[in-house]
Amino acid sequence: MPLRIVLAVVSVALGLAASAAAQPAPKPRVVATFSILADLVRAVGGDRVEAVALVGPGADAHSFAPKPADAQALARASLVVVNGLGFDAWADRLVRTAGYKGAVVVASAGVAPRKAGDDHHDHGHADIDPHAWQNPANVKLYVANIRDALVRADPAGADAYAARAGNYLARIDALNAEISALFAPIPKERRRVATSHEAFGYFGEAFGVEFAAAQGVSGEGDVSARRLGALIRQIRTQKIPAVFIENLSDPRLAERIAAETGARVGGALYPDALTGPEGPAATWLDLMRANARTIAAALR
Repeated sequence: MPLRIVLAVVSVALGLAASAAAQPAPKPRVVATFSILADLVRAVGGDRVEAVALVGPGADAHSFAPKPADAQALARASLVVVNGLGFDAWADRLVRTAGYKGAVVVASAGVAPRKAGDDHHDHGHADIDPHAWQNPANVKLYVANIRDALVRADPAGADAYAARAGNYLARIDALNAEISALFAPIPKERRRVATSHEAFGYFGEAFGVEFAAAQGVSGEGDVSARRLGALIRQIRTQKIPAVFIENLSDPRLAERIAAETGARVGGALYPDALTGPEGPAATWLDLMRANARTIAAALR
């Protein structure tokens, strides 16, 4: 074979090898069960990961019914992130259906679970309140668990994940101080509000706010006459000033309670899902800040 042809072949081969080497490695594809978890994955993973939420912004993970497309999305994942504490128990079945064999990280691992209220047994959450992300201290555990799972899935990004997680943990501490300062001037005996369902217990423990709720931790099913009557009596007795609409709930329940008790409708809260990017709860940080400001404003 003439030398020039040999050199040409070698040159092409070297070019192909260099081109292949220059191709970036595929991003880890992380499937989170709902929008808040996906936001935390993006906060830690940044541009190194592709984060997908099975239950997107403005959608209710409590009543989510997986479709074949969700199984297909999960089957292609590098990592699956679930909340745990019974919130997204449907994910276990979906993992089996999809044939997914990779890692599943429980973001709430290490959280001290809060006992749910009296109606917990009607809603499939055993006796645990799953809404642990409503306390910033718990979300620091979420972030650490997600960071460690990303490092295992993508060791080359370990330094980047550690740096982003450290930055985000500092932002959580700043948010916690900001919310604490909002409630500090409000006497503890006045920090009482009512909501549609039992989703803010962890928030209440963190910031000294007492929440009365019409429904249990899932918000599913009709409100029993017994529980509604007890709530109305509690609002009247304790002079609870405001009842809040939730972004995924029918506002008529809160409006009825307000009409029965004289409490005012204090605005919208965001318990279980983010809004779209233009909304007031586009990220978890935004969600917590919006909820805190709305509650504090109603108590002043």
